[in-house]
Amino acid sequence: MTYNNNVKYRPTNARTEQKIRIMPLLSITILLALFACFYCIIRSSNTIPSGFVYVHDIIPDIQISLRYASEENFLGHVVNGYLANVSIMTKEAAIGLKNAQILAKEKGYELVIYDGYRPQKSVNQFMNWSQNPNDSQIKKTFYYPRVNKEDTFKLGYIAEKSGHTRGSTIDLTLISLGKHIQNPLKAIRRTLTDNSTIFYLDDGTIDMGSSFDLFDEASHTNSTLVNETYQQNRIMFKYLMEQAGFINYDKEWWHYTLTNESFPNTYFDFDIASSCSFGDKNPFFFIVLVFVCNFKPIHI
Repeated sequence: MTYNNNVKYRPTNARTEQKIRIMPLLSITILLALFACFYCIIRSSNTIPSGFVYVHDIIPDIQISLRYASEENFLGHVVNGYLANVSIMTKEAAIGLKNAQILAKEKGYELVIYDGYRPQKSVNQFMNWSQNPNDSQIKKTFYYPRVNKEDTFKLGYIAEKSGHTRGSTIDLTLISLGKHIQNPLKAIRRTLTDNSTIFYLDDGTIDMGSSFDLFDEASHTNSTLVNETYQQNRIMFKYLMEQAGFINYDKEWWHYTLTNESFPNTYFDFDIASSCSFGDKNPFFFIVLVFVCNFKPIHI
């Protein structure tokens, strides 16, 4: 073997080898940092208006099941403007909801959100659906079995202008403390007190006698079409929400509006999109975590 006398050879040691292995990892970490910055910049274009908050920033343990961000709703598909399963509300409404969560926990329950802020484009889509006789009715059996969809506006189930669009109205229910909402839903045939039947869509929440978004008199808060046990559940829930500063819409047991709305005459149309949020952690926390978990010190 021949050696080039002009080249100085240095023996490698463990510390040098460690540096060599770390260099690619540093490159990956830098790329992750750049990605996190880019992600947050992109998300900043979806910044919510002043006065609005992501509910999970106020109530970190809140359970959210946005039906309109899924196919499980009266339309049968994702609704325009619902880009993520996150709930947005005015700050005042979210604070009121936090108080409701505290009251619920004192009784052995916690809250589940079905809908909060709703873009005007979504409301327009609901109106178009109700007025279009050729539009799909694949969910009629579960959501409006005894109602013609063209009558949903007249009956007060669909509105041209919704309180949800003002940001201080919420659709929600209760679930036993420590229990998680179940998916898929379980359809259970139920007989009402007038001997008519509906389907109850069981998602693991407290049984209120009828499901969220059932367009029917059985969903009216004080309806006697459901038995006394369900009536008492609704009364208990209504009292809890009133204590937290919300008022109920009497045709929907799940529908509540903050008494003193922040924007009583303003209707918004921004999309419901995820925030640049990683819970209570900065995105760079996870980058550092990746680096530390992959760093293996060598003892020499």
